[in-house]
Amino acid sequence: MDPVVVAVATHPDEEGAGRLAATLVEERLAACVQVLPGLRSTYRWEGAVETATEVRLEIKTTGSRVEALAARLAELHPYDVPELVVLEAAGGLPAYLDWVRESVTGSDEP
Repeated sequence: MDPVVVAVATHPDEEGAGRLAATLVEERLAACVQVLPGLRSTYRWEGAVETATEVRLEIKTTGSRVEALAARLAELHPYDVPELVVLEAAGGLPAYLDWVRESVTGSDEP
């Protein structure tokens, strides 16, 4: 069975994050994307420590969709190196996990 995963990404602004979320769901690369504004990130970039306000995206999808999701994210994202970290769900409500799988495979039936 295809594992359900949560992919974590960031975006520089809420409007762009919303557009990205809608695209990923419309293209069935994600079942759901939660957009969480107000994130403050501190990181090293090109030799300097930087701080930026970002928006976090929590993307629910399946293991088999991660490669396509990563390619589309890289294509649409404004950063040179967008964040994408994928975490496999160790468990969850079976009906929810089934819904995630069905949402990205094209079946709209629960």
